[in-house]
Amino acid sequence: MDEEIMSSSLTPEEISAEQALRPETLRDFVGQKRVKDQVDLLLRAARERGAPADHILFSGPPGLGKTTLAMIVASEMDSPIRITSGPAITHAGDLASILSSLVEGEVLFLDEIHRMARPAEEMLYMAMEDFRVDVVVGKGPGATAIPLTLPHFTLVGATTRAGLLPGPLRDRFGFTAHLDFYDEADIADIVARSSSLLNVDISKDSIAELGKRSRGTPRIANRLLRRVRDYAQVHGDGSINIDITNSALKMYEVDEIGLDRLDKAILRVLIEQFNGGPVGLGTLAMAVGEERETVESVAEPFLVRSGFISRSPRGRTATPAAWRHLGKKAPEVAIGLFDSEELEP
Repeated sequence: MDEEIMSSSLTPEEISAEQALRPETLRDFVGQKRVKDQVDLLLRAARERGAPADHILFSGPPGLGKTTLAMIVASEMDSPIRITSGPAITHAGDLASILSSLVEGEVLFLDEIHRMARPAEEMLYMAMEDFRVDVVVGKGPGATAIPLTLPHFTLVGATTRAGLLPGPLRDRFGFTAHLDFYDEADIADIVARSSSLLNVDISKDSIAELGKRSRGTPRIANRLLRRVRDYAQVHGDGSINIDITNSALKMYEVDEIGLDRLDKAILRVLIEQFNGGPVGLGTLAMAVGEERETVESVAEPFLVRSGFISRSPRGRTATPAAWRHLGKKAPEVAIGLFDSEELEP
């Protein structure tokens, strides 16, 4: 899978395609049954009371449906939704401007909430709890705080790094949910639904193959489906069979378990250049020509979850499974290291 497929920053074309495939109700949302049932209960209770829902925090890796669930919350509550992100709020004044323009019952979706500026974060405490903010006018000794009453609104926050949220902010959410990676059956259902919406003729074994290679992530599954659709359109009659699927995924360097170019580059560097490690994150990122954050947030979670690398205070280490996946035999010292459980998973 190339960088276009894995990148978390979507192009306008990708955003449009993602939106077209998003479910609009909880009933249509596939997977995450535990979270879905909990959100359904919360929203039903709020509707029966005739009041806005409590503030909601969704956490989990990219591409699992946090934004989709936020939109579903607004749809189920029949409320308008305002969408912004933590990095876009650089000053408390930015947040005050957004909050003061909300209407009663509106849903404010704040993506990557952990990246919001600290002054805005502190303003959000009062807004969430008391539905008011103090706008400071002027500077120095002559500064004056003007209290501003806000309409009751529902804040839906999303974060990929829940541990970076300060405790006071996290505690003000009435409901928090962590989204887990999807199993292959759920991903296959998502691929089947998306192919129907895209009017793509696809075989059952192709659906299963895409489900297997999508790393448990709906966003990746939908992107791979679109790339395979393109391949089928150019190199076939537009219908997708298993041969077309395998050829397309080979072209995009997605192997049989979902590892992409970057994943395999990391494993090769660990094994071929550093004899399995341990290797520090900075050295590893430099060796594969990527930024530290890209390696840590894009590739590493799947590699750790798949049992191919292990992290410890000394660095990243390739497991015996990683050696086997690349068709190499792990040295006895590497096998003994993991047998002795010296590394933390």
